[in-house]
Amino acid sequence: MALFDWVNRKVFTAVHGNNLVYNTCWEDPRLDRVALDFGPDDNVLVITSAGCNALDYALAGPNHVHAVDMNFRQNALLDLKIAGIKNLDFDTFFKMFGEGRLPGVQNVYQDQLRDALPAMSQQFWDKKIGWFDNRRKTFYDRGTSGTFARLVRIYNKYMIKATKQLDEMLEADTVEQQKQIYDGQLKKKFWSGVMKFAMNRDTTMSMLGVPKAQRHQIDTQYPGGLVKFIQDCVESVFAKLPLKDNYFWRVYIKGSYTRDCCPEYLKEENFNLLKSGVVDKITTHTNSVEGFLKEHDGKISRFILLDHMDWLSTNFFPLLESEWQAIYDTAAPDTRLIWRSGGLRTDFIDEVHINRDGQRTKIASMLEYNSELADELHVKDRVHTYGSFFIADLKA
Repeated sequence: MALFDWVNRKVFTAVHGNNLVYNTCWEDPRLDRVALDFGPDDNVLVITSAGCNALDYALAGPNHVHAVDMNFRQNALLDLKIAGIKNLDFDTFFKMFGEGRLPGVQNVYQDQLRDALPAMSQQFWDKKIGWFDNRRKTFYDRGTSGTFARLVRIYNKYMIKATKQLDEMLEADTVEQQKQIYDGQLKKKFWSGVMKFAMNRDTTMSMLGVPKAQRHQIDTQYPGGLVKFIQDCVESVFAKLPLKDNYFWRVYIKGSYTRDCCPEYLKEENFNLLKSGVVDKITTHTNSVEGFLKEHDGKISRFILLDHMDWLSTNFFPLLESEWQAIYDTAAPDTRLIWRSGGLRTDFIDEVHINRDGQRTKIASMLEYNSELADELHVKDRVHTYGSFFIADLKA
């Protein structure tokens, strides 16, 4: 088992260390805005991912958004979006990031975008800008998560011939109509032995950004384990929640957004607001959360930690503790944090200790959870691929 875990870590590291993993964010910022209640004085830290949500938070009106990611490719994607907002008209920008395909993008990149990028992002896009100009693939087929999405589309189209049913669900007027299609025409044939087998593989989970530690949490905490968890998540999305505005799953199913179903930054009025100067409130940082906080000169009042604590909880627990120390040291008064987990609980936080005024103190004793609001929001999550959602105020 030790050898098996070592191989899994190597695969996960190879995927994340050498690739753009996320081409779009898979956390619902509609919930985050309610949970975090941004104010004009808030300075925000968010793990970058694909940058969609950093742009969304900036539109909510905080003082500044710091997008932090250890994978420079993720920051390069947000840098390209920022450059596009500043230098392109809306129609061109939407073709690029809404439709995921901009014919002639090489010329647009050289003439209007490249000089607006940091050097490391220039180096990345000098090689990869062609991702936006390909007849067979859109940008949303790129990255490891995009590659998996494309494989699922091929499976839906050619193996189980479910494209018609999926399109009908996306256009359904009611959840009841979606449920009829899912239960009556899609559910049984989608969850074939092939799909269940694929979803139970660590290699598949690595492509989707799910490390071994997170999979273990789901397997041990969720009745029926990982595959049942994924099945229940998909059923909630297709048969219990409206798909009309679910841009997360639309881009996954179709490989592109529409103007009526897309992230907030891809709506024309918000694009213009960002272009007017709001986008200047976003800064990218290629660093760990702890590394950024130790270098940052100032206080942070809003933390969006995604699910990355799951990653640290098993094999890198000392790093989790030192990260929480950095959070405590840089937290402003009335700091609020949110995070997600693949598991149903994040009990590992109860074991985290920090140094508080020379005393070894459990961080849990300083967190005031708003479980009622978190539970209320979690059931409305349009992504619906996390086991739990947490909102906590940090008390000094």
